[in-house]
Amino acid sequence: MSQEQVPAGSRDAGAPVSLSSGELPRGDRFEWFVELVRENVAPFSLSSAHAHGFEARVTVADLGTVQVAHLVFESLRAARTLRHIRRDDPETYQLALIDGSPMITRQHDNEAEIATGSLVLFDTSHPLDTLVPDERGQGRVTLLRIPRDVLPPAAGRIDRVLARQLVPTGVTGQVLCQYLTTVRDRAAELGTGERLRLGTIAVDLAAAFLAEHSDTQHLQSPESHRQVLRTRIDCYIESNLGSADLTAAHLAAHHHISLRSLHRLFEDRSETVAASIRRRRLERCRADLADPRLAGYPIAALAARWGFPAPAEFSRAFRTAYGLSPRAFRHRAGSGDAPHAAPLAK
Repeated sequence: MSQEQVPAGSRDAGAPVSLSSGELPRGDRFEWFVELVRENVAPFSLSSAHAHGFEARVTVADLGTVQVAHLVFESLRAARTLRHIRRDDPETYQLALIDGSPMITRQHDNEAEIATGSLVLFDTSHPLDTLVPDERGQGRVTLLRIPRDVLPPAAGRIDRVLARQLVPTGVTGQVLCQYLTTVRDRAAELGTGERLRLGTIAVDLAAAFLAEHSDTQHLQSPESHRQVLRTRIDCYIESNLGSADLTAAHLAAHHHISLRSLHRLFEDRSETVAASIRRRRLERCRADLADPRLAGYPIAALAARWGFPAPAEFSRAFRTAYGLSPRAFRHRAGSGDAPHAAPLAK
C-alpha cells in the first residue's frame, strides 16, 4: 500500500493521509479499495467492470468529531445490505458532494440520480444501493462523515432526504460546498486546533443545510445560525485576502450586518476580526516565502499578493509575528534565489 503523508511540518497523529492504488500490483487494487471504503465509510459489497487494475485515490482528513474523505475511483456498484448493517454499523450520516460522474442512489424508499455539483445524504443504518455507471466516467466524491448522535435528534425527519438530490442553491449550501472543497484541497495546511474547530463548524453547516431541505428548522439552534454566519464570513475572508478592501467595515457591509454585530459574532475568539485578517495574510506570505517554486519572486511582490502593499509595514508585521525578517525567513527556509519561478497567481 502506498501511503503519502502530508508535507513535513504538518505531520501529527491527526494529519491527513493520502492513499493511491497506483503503486500496488494490479490484481490487488480492487480489494485494497474495498478495505479502504470499509474503514472510512462503512462495509459494502463492491463490484466493477474495472476490478482488475482498479484505479483509485483516497484522502482522509480527521477533524475530531467528523471526517472529510475524498474518493476518486472508476465506475462501480456499491451495495450495503441488512447483513452488512448487522455485522458492522458505524451509525453515521454520510453527506456526499458529487464532484465527478453523476451517481444513481437508492435508500429508504428514495431513489434519485445525483448530478455533478449536488449533494446526497446516506445513513449507514439503512440498506443502500449506489451506482456510478460505466459510461459516465470517473467517480469523484467528497464525503463528510458525521456520527448520528452529533446532529440534533431529528433522524426521522432527516430520513426524508436520504438518497435525494440536494441542490446547494441557497447560501448555506454554497458555503457548505466551499467548506468541503477547501478542507479537501488544503487539509495538509491545518494544525490540530484548527482541524478540531473546523469539525465543529462542519456539524453546524450540515445541520443548517439539512434543515433547509427537510423542513426541520428546529435542527438549528441560535448558536448554529451564528456559526453559519461566522463560517460565511470566514470563507469570504479566505477568498479575499489579497484585496485591499478587506476590512472589518467591508465585511459588515457585505454581509448586511452592523460593524458592532460583526465584532459580537467573533467576541468569543482570541483575536479581533482585523487581527484575524492580518494573521491569515501573514500565514499566506510565510507559506510563499518557504515555497522554492516562488524563490525568484521579490518579497514585496509576494507581500502585495496577500494584501500588504507597503513593504516596510509588511516587514514589521512579519518580524513581530515570527521573530525574523521576511528575507531571513526565506533564507532559513532554504528557498535560495531560484533562477526560475512558478507563475504567480492570486
